[in-house]
Amino acid sequence: MLGTIVRFVVSALVLLFIDLIVPGFYIAGFWTALFAAVVIAALGWVIERMFGRSISPYARGLAGFISGAVVIFLAQAIVPGMHVTVLGALLASLIIGIVDLFVPTTMRSKVD
Repeated sequence: MLGTIVRFVVSALVLLFIDLIVPGFYIAGFWTALFAAVVIAALGWVIERMFGRSISPYARGLAGFISGAVVIFLAQAIVPGMHVTVLGALLASLIIGIVDLFVPTTMRSKVD
C-alpha cells in the first residue's frame, strides 16, 4: 500500500516537472497532478486490458509511446485543471518514458 502511494506521489511530481518544461502541458497544482496520476494509471490499465500488454505505455516501442500520449491527452477530459495539447501529450509521454528508464514505476521481472 505504501509503495502505491509513493508511486502516485512520484508520478504527480513528474507531471509537475513536465508542466514546467513542456509547452502545451498544464497542471494546476500538486493535488491536480496527484489526481491526474491516478486517472492516467486507470486509463492506462483500461487500455492495456483492451489491447494487451504490448500496447501498454510501459512496453517498449512506438505503440507504447503513442498509447501513453493518448492516455495523457484523454486524461484532461476527466481531470479539472489539466490542459494538454497533442504536442504536449507527445512530449509528456516521451519524458515519462525517459524517467521510467531511470526510476521505474513498476517492478520489472528478471526476464526483461
